[in-house]
Amino acid sequence: MAKNLVIVESPAKAKTIEKFLGKDYTVKSSIGHIRDMPKKDMGIDIENNFQPSYVVSADKKKVVADLRKSVKTADQVYLATDEDREGEAIAWHLLETLNLPKDTPRIVFHEITKGAITEAITSPRTVDYQVVDAQQARRVIDRLVGFEISPVLWRKISGARSAGRVQSPVVRLVVEREREITKHTTQSIYKVKAELVNDNGEVVDVKLSKDFDSKDEAVVFTTALLDAKLSVSAIEKKPSKRSPKPPFITSTLQQEASQKLGFSVKQTMTLAQGLYREGSITYMRTDSFTLSETAIEAAGAVIEKTYGSDYHQVRRYKTKDAGAQEAHEAIRPTDLTRPEIYGLEDQAAKLYALIYKRTLASQMSDAKLQRTQIKTNISNRDETFVANGEILVFPGFLSVYDYLSSDDKLLPDLSQGDELTLVNFAARESFSRAKPRYTEASLVKKIEEMGIGRPSTFATMVSTVQDRNYVTKETREGVERAFQLIEINEGKVEQSEPIENAGAEKNKLFPTSVAYLLTDFLVKHFGDIVDYKFTANLETDFDTIANQGVVWQSVVKEFYGPFHAKIEAADDISREETHGMR
Repeated sequence: MAKNLVIVESPAKAKTIEKFLGKDYTVKSSIGHIRDMPKKDMGIDIENNFQPSYVVSADKKKVVADLRKSVKTADQVYLATDEDREGEAIAWHLLETLNLPKDTPRIVFHEITKGAITEAITSPRTVDYQVVDAQQARRVIDRLVGFEISPVLWRKISGARSAGRVQSPVVRLVVEREREITKHTTQSIYKVKAELVNDNGEVVDVKLSKDFDSKDEAVVFTTALLDAKLSVSAIEKKPSKRSPKPPFITSTLQQEASQKLGFSVKQTMTLAQGLYREGSITYMRTDSFTLSETAIEAAGAVIEKTYGSDYHQVRRYKTKDAGAQEAHEAIRPTDLTRPEIYGLEDQAAKLYALIYKRTLASQMSDAKLQRTQIKTNISNRDETFVANGEILVFPGFLSVYDYLSSDDKLLPDLSQGDELTLVNFAARESFSRAKPRYTEASLVKKIEEMGIGRPSTFATMVSTVQDRNYVTKETREGVERAFQLIEINEGKVEQSEPIENAGAEKNKLFPTSVAYLLTDFLVKHFGDIVDYKFTANLETDFDTIANQGVVWQSVVKEFYGPFHAKIEAADDISREETHGMR
């Protein structure tokens, strides 16, 4: 038996790491958490300062027995679980369950590469009990909420399965957005677009500088245009630039993968976890935009070799969130000389390419553009036609994204005073829109902005509310809607009423009927549970435990007192009152 035992969470990770460490090391997996609070009761001694009790999970007894055997024959044990709160908690549970000494080496790494693993082995630390306490405070509060409030919901609301400190504010977000949409009153305006040509027959696409509030105004303008002379009144050219975005963090990866690849949040995290475990990318649960100096240098070398030194610009991004808890880098490839990895399944390859390009682009020069605006005077009106053009002068980071010159918005070479002729015209009725329904990705963005979640919980939060049947992801067809169209044909004003398809939804989140009842019930009787600021403040309290060593029980006690009082008062609420809320 090897002298050294390394314990990680996942079997896939164990296999990869064992290859790097060699014959003197055995790497075993705990396959996630090995113990939890008992399923049959709360597992928290409230009178004894909220002391939790833990039992080895039934499906992990064989795993624990195997680990105990391995520990007995090992000279040295290393705890190598992920460096986040869940990972730290797993390390602590292993320490306790396997009766390991408190000074057992705890090693952490943000990428599964030979260099990172070797460095971690040579610079171990011990279990960080402050981080464990933060996870324990979260777990205890979530358990208290779930165990005490769920029976109340079963009695009061048909179809309600559970409420949670984090899931319930997420349900509320979806419910409130739907109500905003329902209340929205549609208003219409008339937008004008036209095509003008110069003496050489070159076309200029223009928009009118203002919109009209009524059809009558649009008709009056269109009629006046029949006798108007059009001439270039101003040409403005100015340089512009576009800067690359920072490398990915958990939330931005989820959003970009949704928008560009059509992946669900859960799918993105599953694929990213696979890429991490096989050593292709760094750890995928992070809220840090930071890149290591080694990664910055590696990116620079690839950029200069591939594109040239003019394309390289060292950039160091700062994390905006003051509560950022993870000690990780941004999500990046572990080897920037590999733009693609042979043998990856198609979806994993697409996600890797997304991460690779974003990382490389983050260390590249700005794209330089020239923007041109041409204003055209209308002789008998105060309004102005405006044309906007843009050409790429220097591609910079856009080179990574295969920006094509055909993407330029070119304008003809015009001079002030040039006369133009109207060849195409449309004043089209346009309708105001309510705020859009959330997608999984935009919901994650909102959760992050409000501070009610952390990288390790985003995907779970979004999937849990769907699993509980409070929120459904749906694609819905639009409905036919008539709109007013005013055109000029052969020197005459013509009006028509075409039909368009409006309101189509793809993979949008809708609340179920139970979600309305649940949200209204919680807002009225358990306001803190669904209060966004309260939830965000509690996340900050967990950060304070982890970073400053605040006693975790004090945070739990402060939460539990008012919460439990509301639980006791809930017995007086009638089922009829609850179902009459919506």
